[in-house]
Amino acid sequence: MRHESSVGAFRSLPGARQRGRQITPAKPGLQTPPDISGRPVQLGLDELGTPLHDVTFVVVDLETTGGSAKDCEITEIGAVKVRAGECVGEFQTLVNPGVPVPAFIARLTGISTAMVSDAPRIEAVVPAFLEFIRGTVLVAHNAPFDVSFLRAAAARSSYAWPGNQVLDTVALARRVVTRDEAPNHKLSTLANLFHATVTPDHRALSDARATVDVMHALFDRLAPLGITHLEDLATATDPVPPDVRRKRHLADGLPTGPGVYMFVGPGSEVLYVGTSTSVHKRVRSYFTASEKRGRMVEMIRLAESVRAVPCETELESRVRELRLITEHAPRYNRRSKHPERMHWVRLTTEAHPRLTIVQDVRRRTTGPSEPHIGPFTSRGRAQEALEALQATHAVRQCAARLPVVPLASATACALAEMGRCSAPCVPREKRPTGTSEAVYTVVTESLRSTMRSDSGPVVAALSRRIKELAGDERFEDAAAERDRLTAYLAGAARAQRLEPLSACEQLVAARPWTGGGWEIVVVRHGRLAATAVCPPGRDPYATVAAAVDSAEHVVARPAPAPACHPEEADLVLAWLRSPGVRLVSTTLPQTCPARGAERYLVNMTTAGVVSSVV
Repeated sequence: MRHESSVGAFRSLPGARQRGRQITPAKPGLQTPPDISGRPVQLGLDELGTPLHDVTFVVVDLETTGGSAKDCEITEIGAVKVRAGECVGEFQTLVNPGVPVPAFIARLTGISTAMVSDAPRIEAVVPAFLEFIRGTVLVAHNAPFDVSFLRAAAARSSYAWPGNQVLDTVALARRVVTRDEAPNHKLSTLANLFHATVTPDHRALSDARATVDVMHALFDRLAPLGITHLEDLATATDPVPPDVRRKRHLADGLPTGPGVYMFVGPGSEVLYVGTSTSVHKRVRSYFTASEKRGRMVEMIRLAESVRAVPCETELESRVRELRLITEHAPRYNRRSKHPERMHWVRLTTEAHPRLTIVQDVRRRTTGPSEPHIGPFTSRGRAQEALEALQATHAVRQCAARLPVVPLASATACALAEMGRCSAPCVPREKRPTGTSEAVYTVVTESLRSTMRSDSGPVVAALSRRIKELAGDERFEDAAAERDRLTAYLAGAARAQRLEPLSACEQLVAARPWTGGGWEIVVVRHGRLAATAVCPPGRDPYATVAAAVDSAEHVVARPAPAPACHPEEADLVLAWLRSPGVRLVSTTLPQTCPARGAERYLVNMTTAGVVSSVV
């Protein structure tokens, strides 16, 4: 059998990052850099793949006392070790099962109780067999059967199963041998079809030798389908459309480290943007059977090339991915494409404020800005949060802009009659008892406090309401109140986390880097402005100074809105809260309210009441 590798031992990697580059300013838009033709780079196995002629296979066959590994025992093991089409070793032994061999098994295999009475027990055989298969790919005809017995034998002998990759020749045969050629995929049938040099006779070593010939014949048939490497065999039994498999070359030359990749279609259209800690490995997986999503298969059929943006750190790659999705709005990405469609709940700036839903944070020209909570990924979630605030504060719900002095003809609405509105729109003599301008001022001040720093009133009121509804067995109504509460807490917690970071002109932080050294980030108004890696043994403060000097200039937006996609600020916040982070410098302290929404949201998440934050 002849196999050839089309990939050389060395080649340059287009688009590979120069190893000496430590600092990466986060430029607006993050345009893809041009390919770099640098010095030759030694490729790893993940990129080259392992040609089949370089793989050592052990083809194994067992004879047993029955068909179940739980109740039956092994009577014979036969194995053949092959590499590059040649036999390099054999393993064969009878095994004393410790029980009589059933008569029908003796007739089928020719192995009788007398033959195995002096054979070693399986506990004595397992160590030698495990050593024989070390570092190889295990092959068997109907592999689940043989492997189940071998696993059980190893467990009973107190040996850990080594976890070799397993190849089933039955599954391969079903892929390339049609019913017109053979009525079934039994070993004897395939051995006859492929003119095997050994005829199977239900003895372990003979059957293993026959399986070797069948395996090589199957490899010859799989090669024209593009299955020529060990990595291809992992998905060879789960058919991949030929037009998809033929595009595997799009992964050639991509970096093996962290970064962002873009599938590009006709007219240089960016079809899909993704990120991975190993760009080459992730992109290659799109051309295998592990990719089950129909829309991704459709995208691959359109793709003409794959561009990569190598990144120093995982945070940088995830931020670049988000910015590229926002910039290109790829049709096959489903998230983060339209930050302008996110929603905030805001208290309006007028004589008699009310709650409203907006798509941006608005700053007052004079005086303090009104509070916002959010952003929310959907208007529905924002509406639920708004209703939670309205249910616990007697704020007006009408949309009209009210005059400072109420009209004499105005009358109280039904909500005012029920005590759910302070009725600032009607003259004092027409208001329900206990309502006045002063009362409405108290309501709005309490509402501001709830939105900014103290979520206790909303949590207490809605929790009581949920308990009452559940006690009356009105479970759907209780679930609706729970959804309103969690929507409010999620939006308020997000705003309270974002506000100090968004208002901060510059924050520099570092955390230990894998393998030593430090990973350093510079954040300005919530936006990742620069990232750097300080290698072990170097002065980290020199790297910090260089990162600050090269960082992107960022223009602030009205807090709590960050100067970037809110999800980018979330990524930065998650990084800052990760173990080991050191705060190097900041122009504004980073704090959250002690009685803020985060406190209650964490408690509810821990209790299993809510599983997602926004």
